[in-house]
Amino acid sequence: MSSVLGIGNALVDILARIEDDSLLKELNLPKGSMQLIDNNGVELLYKKAGHLLNDKASGGSAANTIDGLANLGIKTGFIGKIGDDEIGNFFKSDLEKSNIKPFLLKGENSSGTSTVLISPDSERTLATFLGAAIELSASDLKKEMFEGYTCFHIEGYLVQNYELVEAALKLAKDAGLKNSLDLASYNVVEENLEFLKYLTDKYVDVLFANEEEARAFTGKEEYEALEEMSRYADVAILKLGKKGSIINYYGEIVKVDVVPAKSIDTTGAGDLYAAGFLYGMANGLTPEQCGKIGSVTSGNVIEVIGAKMDEERWKKIKEKVSEIMR
Repeated sequence: MSSVLGIGNALVDILARIEDDSLLKELNLPKGSMQLIDNNGVELLYKKAGHLLNDKASGGSAANTIDGLANLGIKTGFIGKIGDDEIGNFFKSDLEKSNIKPFLLKGENSSGTSTVLISPDSERTLATFLGAAIELSASDLKKEMFEGYTCFHIEGYLVQNYELVEAALKLAKDAGLKNSLDLASYNVVEENLEFLKYLTDKYVDVLFANEEEARAFTGKEEYEALEEMSRYADVAILKLGKKGSIINYYGEIVKVDVVPAKSIDTTGAGDLYAAGFLYGMANGLTPEQCGKIGSVTSGNVIEVIGAKMDEERWKKIKEKVSEIMR
């Protein structure tokens, strides 16, 4: 049976709905972006928005994708680094609750958090304190971690650590796994473009991007961007928000529509699309079926706050997935 191992920043998502976007200006956070903050940034965030920071869930882009795959019934594992603290313990127990095998190393700093500020139009802006998560290094990786898996999924947010990302992708390739990369954020792509292109060309089999990330990666739009992406990976997926997604699957071009959904928070939409798509690939489905499952998982997660869904919703998702697989 197919199985997926993920690696990413082990972060606990803290979710907050904001009344208007003026708070983003006060915090110097460009709307819709992911910005890294330090201890001073965390202090400012709690000073300005502490009263809004209530809900928490284990997060990080790759961890969200792995959680989605686990809920769909795929065998999964996750590599990350946490602090020796309450947030780190929460992250670990959340993985185990979802039957995800944790490969969690302990860092020196406190555990990382990603504060998700949700605007009234459901756009989300991320203020990320990486903490211990950023201490994950190439030397932490062991060949044995990759054994027993068929696919390896990595988030673009890790790309700033060139040595770690290349070591992880190489270990996965050497172990015979298919490599999947989600570009994760347009500003990360812009800042690391040359390395990302080298990395993707050499190691990546499946490449995910949204419109902004694809534009940053290729300088092009929609089908032209997809064509350029497919020069670097056998399977390229361009997520177009409300316009659905377009896929280049070993040269076969497919367009998939979104499922009707009432969006209240886009947190995790891309991560859960990747989970649905990879689930389809793991089961040997057609590119259209893979995309449709991605649309179902992402369409459902935007109807809830955060990237986690309850058992009842997963039950309905699995019924839809069964229909698509027929």
